[in-house]
Amino acid sequence: MKKVMSYAKEFFHRADIFLLVMGLICAIFGIVVISSATASYHSAKYVIVQSASLILGVIAFVVMTVLDVDVLADKWQILCAFNVVFLLLLIPFGVSDNTGNTGWLRFFGIGIQPTEVVKLTFIVILAKQISYLKEYHDLNSVWSVAQLAGHFVLLFGLILVVSSDLGSALIFFSIFLVMLFAAGFALHWFAIGFAAIAAMIPLLWKFVLHDYQKNRILAPYDSSIDPTNTGINWQPHQSKIALASGQWTGAGLGHGTQSQSNALAGKHTDFIYAVIGEELGMFACILVIVLLLAIIVRCLIVAREAPTRMESLVCVGMAGMLIFQTIANLGMCLFLMPVIGLTLPFFSYGGSSVVTLFGAMGVVSGIKKRSRPEWLIN
Repeated sequence: MKKVMSYAKEFFHRADIFLLVMGLICAIFGIVVISSATASYHSAKYVIVQSASLILGVIAFVVMTVLDVDVLADKWQILCAFNVVFLLLLIPFGVSDNTGNTGWLRFFGIGIQPTEVVKLTFIVILAKQISYLKEYHDLNSVWSVAQLAGHFVLLFGLILVVSSDLGSALIFFSIFLVMLFAAGFALHWFAIGFAAIAAMIPLLWKFVLHDYQKNRILAPYDSSIDPTNTGINWQPHQSKIALASGQWTGAGLGHGTQSQSNALAGKHTDFIYAVIGEELGMFACILVIVLLLAIIVRCLIVAREAPTRMESLVCVGMAGMLIFQTIANLGMCLFLMPVIGLTLPFFSYGGSSVVTLFGAMGVVSGIKKRSRPEWLIN
């Protein structure tokens, strides 16, 4: 018993408890709002699933804190195989779960979104690859660029082919860009890359994207698409109404007109921020942004103090994932960006997302746990 207490004391002393506490605050806040948003469904299913996922998430945080990410990264071949096989399972077993894409696996009533889990392994593999190329080769050589681009294009293309989940694919793109920039990738390669993407857009537009995806992308900027806001613009339009009606203090939990009338679709998932705005007001909306910003900044602080380049890049990748997903979700709710089905980190309903996010914070916590004291660095 004394040994267990000693291990627990050491864990809480060395682990990043700030990240754990901030994640818990966000997730519990989210569960409260999910409870209100789903009250009209007369089912406690969503609260129960999210609460169970939170418990699993805390376990994932502890496990990933204890696990040495360097050891994990050394198994990069296994991680690569895992990513490919896990995503390929979506071909025979993928279901849509009313999301418009086949990005979910569902067995015995339990849903898993492979792209959520693969985010973590992708970040670890990419950090290992960049660190290796930077240490033993020229990161900005043509050969290095080709390897990095090949790795990303394979995964990005695989996600689009097996699930048509453009939103998740774009998260991987943002992670890729942020980690390359942090590693010191030459700006001219970014320019060449964006030029290549611009050249490929017409092909993607014609042969890859479905009509509903095209309309979603254009809707915020083209008023001729659903001018009555009764079709593809319905969700973001109702979201804007909800956010505006909440004013500074909100109507109170369970009293939001849009939220409780079911006019707002996806209110416990993609558009939970609108529910927060309508029922708890602008002050709560600002608090949500502050909480997420605190988590992101903490990841970047750990990145700065990490003992190795690879571990620093892992932390940057986790921060990049949170930054893009937060901006994209808020942009959807405000109808400033296309609706691409991205949840608000920690707050939105989704077991795979919650467990993955706490696992990601556990990885960062483990890096902080193994960081050298400042007096040793100096």
